[in-house]
Amino acid sequence: MPINTLYRDSGCEWIDVEAPTDEDIKYLHERYEINNLLLEDTLDPNHLPKYEEDGNVKFFLLRESTELERKNLNTISDISTKIGIFLLEKTIITVHRMKAKSITETKKELTSSKDKVHTHKIALMITLVIMKSFDDEAISLFETMDNIENEIFLKNTNHTNQIRRLYKLKRKSGLNSRVLTISNDAIDKFKLLQLEDSEVVDLKDKQKDVVADFDHLNIQITNLISMFLALSDQKANQVMKVLAIYSVYFLPITFIAGLYGMNFDNMPELHTKHGYFYTLGLMGMIVICTFIYARRKQW
Repeated sequence: MPINTLYRDSGCEWIDVEAPTDEDIKYLHERYEINNLLLEDTLDPNHLPKYEEDGNVKFFLLRESTELERKNLNTISDISTKIGIFLLEKTIITVHRMKAKSITETKKELTSSKDKVHTHKIALMITLVIMKSFDDEAISLFETMDNIENEIFLKNTNHTNQIRRLYKLKRKSGLNSRVLTISNDAIDKFKLLQLEDSEVVDLKDKQKDVVADFDHLNIQITNLISMFLALSDQKANQVMKVLAIYSVYFLPITFIAGLYGMNFDNMPELHTKHGYFYTLGLMGMIVICTFIYARRKQW
């Protein structure tokens, strides 16, 4: 993608670079005298959020939550994409490898506004949208968790795919929580910019709220997984209980049948006229007594 100028007024210019190439990185280094090490950080897909200063350049590396559905949730790049923000005196440069909602919405807001803004204000607007992306993700994960919870407890379903969905949910929530926690230092550095104290406090409050949401979500998912496993064990125990009761019914009568099925010559009961019916009656009595005993014990 070419290097684009998204906004310009008399005191501010916003330059955006999407999917930068080596030529783009070289141009930014030569034109704006940005350290190559900072520019290389924007190329690493798994780089963690941070803040650095180099001369008159302030560099924020943030991560925005993405709506991409990845099969493997192993790294933070599976749930988020990075956005590099370079702040110079009158220029802000954003670098990212894919389309970012924060860039699009901030550009739309600036286009509809007639007020002049400072580069630091644009950085704040981008970061607020980034925090909102994590907030939206938290709401989506809460809804998914509620649906799974309803299936387990209201519809009384207990399929193996549910534990897979819960595990995936836990992985996504954990990765988002990690990104937000690591972002604390970068968010704190906004107090160094030319912003009002209330604006910085508002940004930090939004970040804390989202962190709290994901912490709560992690606890809820962990509890739901534990309850799911407990219900699975309970159902398995119910099956074993039924099988055990049936075995209690049939064990004594099977013993009797086996005893009289040995067919030894010296077994006087075999020649009893009504011995067959007596034996059936005895078996029936044992089953009835066992049933009554089990009912009284509430088995």
